[in-house]
Amino acid sequence: MSGSEAVEFNTKSVVGPMRRLMATARNGLEVIRFGGLVHEIESSPYEIAERKRMYRLRHYFPDATGTDRPVVMLVPPIMVTAEIWDVNAADGAVGILNAAGIDCWVVDFGSPTTEEGGWDRDLADHVLAVSSAIDTVNELTGRGVHLMGYSQGGMFAYQTAAYRHGNGVESIVTFGSPVDAVAGIPFGIPYGVASGAVDFLADHVLNRLPITDSMVRLGFQALDPVKTAKARIDFLRQLHDREALLPKERQRRFLEADGWLGYPGPALTDLLRQFIKHNRMMLGGFVIRDQPISLADLKCPILAFVGEVDDIGQPAAVRGIVRAAPNAEVYETSVVAGHFGLVSGSSATRNTWPVVRDWVNWLSERGELPPQVVPMSQEVARKGPSTGLTRAVHAVGSLAEAGAGLGKTIEGVAGQTLRGTVELTGEAARALPRLTRLGMIQPHTRISLGRLLSEQAGSGPDREAFLFEDRVHTHFAVNQRIDNVVRGLISVGVRPATRVGVVMETRPSAMVAIAALSRLGAVAVLLAPGSELTKIVELTGTKLLIADPENLRDAAATGTRVLVLGGGQTRGLDIPAGSDVTDLERIDPAQVTLPAWYQPNPGLARELAFILVTGTGDHFDIKYVTNHRWALSAFGTASAADLGRRDTIYCLAPLHHSSGLLVSLGGAVAGGSRIALARSLEPAQFAAEVHRYGVTVVTYTWTMLRDILDADPFPNGHPHPIRLFIGSGMPAGLWRRTQERFAPARVLEFYASIEGDVVLANVSGAKIGSKGRPVPGTAKVELIAYDPATGEIQVEESGFARRCADNEVGILVGTASDTVDLSAGGLRGVFTPGDAWMPTENLFRRDSDGDYWLIDRRDTVIRTPRGPVFTQPIIDVLNDITAIDMEVAYGLPAGDRTLAVAAISIREGLRLTPKDVTEALRALAPAQRPDLIHVVPDIPRSSTFRPSTRAVQAAGRPQPGDLTWWYNRESESYEILTEDLASRLFA
Repeated sequence: MSGSEAVEFNTKSVVGPMRRLMATARNGLEVIRFGGLVHEIESSPYEIAERKRMYRLRHYFPDATGTDRPVVMLVPPIMVTAEIWDVNAADGAVGILNAAGIDCWVVDFGSPTTEEGGWDRDLADHVLAVSSAIDTVNELTGRGVHLMGYSQGGMFAYQTAAYRHGNGVESIVTFGSPVDAVAGIPFGIPYGVASGAVDFLADHVLNRLPITDSMVRLGFQALDPVKTAKARIDFLRQLHDREALLPKERQRRFLEADGWLGYPGPALTDLLRQFIKHNRMMLGGFVIRDQPISLADLKCPILAFVGEVDDIGQPAAVRGIVRAAPNAEVYETSVVAGHFGLVSGSSATRNTWPVVRDWVNWLSERGELPPQVVPMSQEVARKGPSTGLTRAVHAVGSLAEAGAGLGKTIEGVAGQTLRGTVELTGEAARALPRLTRLGMIQPHTRISLGRLLSEQAGSGPDREAFLFEDRVHTHFAVNQRIDNVVRGLISVGVRPATRVGVVMETRPSAMVAIAALSRLGAVAVLLAPGSELTKIVELTGTKLLIADPENLRDAAATGTRVLVLGGGQTRGLDIPAGSDVTDLERIDPAQVTLPAWYQPNPGLARELAFILVTGTGDHFDIKYVTNHRWALSAFGTASAADLGRRDTIYCLAPLHHSSGLLVSLGGAVAGGSRIALARSLEPAQFAAEVHRYGVTVVTYTWTMLRDILDADPFPNGHPHPIRLFIGSGMPAGLWRRTQERFAPARVLEFYASIEGDVVLANVSGAKIGSKGRPVPGTAKVELIAYDPATGEIQVEESGFARRCADNEVGILVGTASDTVDLSAGGLRGVFTPGDAWMPTENLFRRDSDGDYWLIDRRDTVIRTPRGPVFTQPIIDVLNDITAIDMEVAYGLPAGDRTLAVAAISIREGLRLTPKDVTEALRALAPAQRPDLIHVVPDIPRSSTFRPSTRAVQAAGRPQPGDLTWWYNRESESYEILTEDLASRLFA
């Protein structure tokens, strides 16, 4: 070999593996960041033909044409999403059936986490839902349905058809759906053992422990470890080959994360008791709403798919249908597949769905009975290879295929992906107990900030709790300090339910004061320093104030008794003459005798815990936060942000703001994370403390991060430990800037209503500006049609509220839990008689993906002659212009009409022209574009860093000149406002 040939050979031997390594790393990073590979495989099109409390009825390929099409209705099991029928898109159930000219409808039960009363659903709810959906499809199509169900969905198909005595059902097709519990309990568990465990589970477990989607997913993966391991190993081996992975990516993500739903306790109790303990699917006599039912009532043709290596729907249990339904013609098709492989994956594409297609065509007299379909034998014993041999061959083949060529692939290039898998598993393990506890909270449950802090101290007294000014406070020290303050409060007469104002800067003593009031069962009224305290004290019924030394004089000026906390015993206090001030630091807790009525952490979920006050002048909003509402945000934040003991949360948001109280403090306490307190927003201090404290999560409000970005304490490429920014109110442009500057950190934007239980979170961060979707465990939300001009909810002919279509603006409402006071503006009879909903103060739109976008507050919609103009879209579009620093939008009275006006400030060193604004605002419909835009030197902000519209309005109306532009609707462009035009505009 010549020298050049040797060099070429060596180059090829190095370049190939390097390219493979780089491709693996790139794809692995994408999986870690986004949960999978970004692919272009789209779901099959469908429309929601009917929405009811228990289900949504999907109609796939609604635009498909052709008459005399057979109709199928597909029913998923409780624990799997309705997407099971479309995992493989064109090669999945609905894709193949539609291509054969079959009309496809799918019942979507939704998630019990987000659906109204989801965790309270029983088995009968699901059966009646399927029955109702059949009625709808019968009416809409004029045809009977071929009712098909997977796993428990097939059990629902049997039960529903029997409940209806077969009316409207042409045939039943099931996939791995057990009937005879005695013949085959899942995984070979002896029937006696399973039967004996049912009562214990039903009486002591299921009534306390919701079976969440994470539990279901992890459980199903653990049930078939060989297949799970093979799938993951295959994925790792091919991680360098994106083209090979993309066709299977939807199915992989479905199995790994997206496809699983929680299981309501009542429904699982019914399943265990009726169909396992008493085997009533087989014997008859199962009960649906006090009506006994038997499968012997079934007379329509039945086709049961049997998975020969299915450990869940065991073949013997599935074949029980032939004996349970003696009056029906029962057929079977045997497939060498596991439970999931019956309906999804390559095996289902090749075997299952072509057979289903031919079955439907045969019954519709459009074809012959497929040869794979044979009459089911009355014998329990299987035909063909023995169970053991079939399973052994299947398992050995899987292991051999998985192991081939693995070695260096895992060891060398897949390490990062394996670490990502471990992290995702850890995330599920952390989220599970939080969501479980949240689901267990009842109105009488004792839950509060003080209680959670006590638990943290009990489980890890030596762990770090707070970091402030380079000092670390342990849980033991913090808990002891809280108890000492409680004794001081008791000594001055504070009792449970007493409303106590807290006017303090962000510091450990402020958190201690709030926690001590919670531990005592009093109500903390959180007040912004420098706010109009006298008026707020009167409005909120505050009996006394707790202040730090810096805010003592302002607090004393209210004439209310003041308790001073913080700064230690040696500091001097500037006590105004004649004021009633008590220094809590000088009270010896050891000398305080606790009264007999004192019970630590007595707060119940339904009881008032905090009062928040926003606004200024004549417009104050008083927000009442119960213990349940606080816990909802605390656990929801901890779960959505995956907060854990590894995290240090930098609390930039002030405690008197909902983001500080509910997100920062709540999320950190629920997640067991450390809290680093910032005394003020100083960019240089921020940069230093982020590194010093090892900050992984930063909380914010509104435009707070604008100051950090403008100061540029972290130049591009500068390393930092931050992984996440969490908060609320960040404008879209600032959001984008934050993610670009702090990449790979992302923004997790929350929206939370105060009175109700609505919590939205944009967890993925993919849609900048969106508020995301409901956090698991929080209220179910709906958008109802609303007329901004009249302030009235729009109703249908039935009198119930009309739900908004996708991208239609409406008022956001959330289901009202037992802890919500409906007298504070709640609604009943919105969608069904007696239902209870709490409206928010905000208008939203929901896009076609199900993500919610804030449009406006109800009271800030601009009512112009051309109709309502919404302020938030204007703000978001303007904020995304690089030259614009901040902006506000408002209505300006002008004669007998109102103009939509936007005020903007320009970032230093940048320039903005009317042309720039014209191009940007083309993103809005012409009717939604502001009439005027004017440049102001600065836009003041509140103590929570929210741009102040009131301050801009108080400065006067826009003046003609080069810095004020009007919208010419004929040319659809912004032009300089002249004196002559201004006189006519404001006349």
